[in-house]
Amino acid sequence: MFQNLELQANYIKEKFPELEIKTIVGENLIIYVDKNKINDLLTFLRDDSELSFKTLLDLFGADLLGVRQPRFEVIYNLLSYKLNNRLTIKVALDDNETIPSVCKVFVNANWYEREAFDMYGIVFSGHDDLRRILTDYNFEGYPLRKDFPLTGYNELRYDDDKKEIVYEPVNLTQEFRNFDFEMPWEGTQYKINIQDKK
Repeated sequence: MFQNLELQANYIKEKFPELEIKTIVGENLIIYVDKNKINDLLTFLRDDSELSFKTLLDLFGADLLGVRQPRFEVIYNLLSYKLNNRLTIKVALDDNETIPSVCKVFVNANWYEREAFDMYGIVFSGHDDLRRILTDYNFEGYPLRKDFPLTGYNELRYDDDKKEIVYEPVNLTQEFRNFDFEMPWEGTQYKINIQDKK
């Protein structure tokens, strides 16, 4: 058995020489793989008797807008009870690029992939039921993308006259205020007339 992370990395690298593997000392391995090899790699890691990464702990997206290209990463965390350690796999994706679904390798990836689709707009090709899971079906945009506005695009409310739920464009009633976050002790640019408050 490969209790040592370096030995695990070398063993995996023998089978998949094109992989980029980084070792986090005392933690786990991080493997960067091409999207077209994700199913092959996960199947190998799950079925290999020396490794036995039988559990997909989670799968999630990350938006790296403004940090680097490609913009997105899909991250898979695996657990091997046999080796008593974890493994992280990362796949880089451009905007509007699809990635193969891994539901046939790990059944529990179903809802994880739906969540990544719902929050980031990452499309998993071959997924049998890829639809929103946390937001409403009429929801516009993907709320965990860095370019999604904090207030959203639409708001949902119950209309008492129509006796139904309606969508309306977001309307901010609070006036805009100019805060100086660099020098908060100097205050803002506008003046408040204290006599008007009495």
